[in-house]
Amino acid sequence: MDADAAPAHPPVRVERRPVDEAESRHANGPDWDRYADEYQATHGEFLGDAGFVWGPEGLTEAEAGILGDVTGKDVLEVGSGAGQCSRWVRDRGGRSYGLDLSHRQLQHSRRIDLDTGIVVPSVLGTATHLPFADDTFDVVFSSFGALQFVADIERAVAETARVLRPGGRYAFSITHPTRWMFPDDPGEPGLVASQSYWDRTPYVEIDDLTGVVSYVEHHRTLGDWVALLAGAGFRITDLLEPEWPEGHDRVWGGWSGTRGRYTPGTAIFGAELRD
Repeated sequence: MDADAAPAHPPVRVERRPVDEAESRHANGPDWDRYADEYQATHGEFLGDAGFVWGPEGLTEAEAGILGDVTGKDVLEVGSGAGQCSRWVRDRGGRSYGLDLSHRQLQHSRRIDLDTGIVVPSVLGTATHLPFADDTFDVVFSSFGALQFVADIERAVAETARVLRPGGRYAFSITHPTRWMFPDDPGEPGLVASQSYWDRTPYVEIDDLTGVVSYVEHHRTLGDWVALLAGAGFRITDLLEPEWPEGHDRVWGGWSGTRGRYTPGTAIFGAELRD
């Protein structure tokens, strides 16, 4: 870790309680700044400097093809992190841009830009206030970025619809909503349902030392996502639930072969904005 790196995670306690958009944003930006170095060191090789992986199962966009042909397209990645997916898009002829809430993640993106020579123009911002004009992009996507950390999800989806051109593509991956029924444990305890699928109370971590909210994640059901997309003018074209590949022994948080052989860990939505 270099001299500019953020400090390590503080001790936390866990709660389930309502959290608004401002509190979510103020928690998750600094949390990702703290976590960025560890995240890139741990997962960077798996993600690839110019790779596009939709989730811990390892399904790539080259395999899924959910964005379609990106050649010559204007593409926005929301929650871009170090820009790996956007760099993959640029390597295939797309004009991709990144947006992330974490300054430290964007520093990693710049580092990889310099290492690879594939530059992803990126901006510090939030999914609920995209700093782009109407009808700017042909494709907007998010690979496990932003959406789970947003309280005002209706605003985030509406912002995506605003910056997309008519007929544009929208795709995103999230923790599969059914996973919220189970403990976030990669072992056998993570296979035993312990809470209601319909309990949408956010997962909250509180800094033990300060009492300040340090991390927030929000749950929506599959039905919620369908209603959100339809209500914002999208037509759903894809819902992928990647199976855990045989011989894939990676453990990533609560994702593992132990759980992945029995329950889906990732949901990938693809949609088109109606003309």
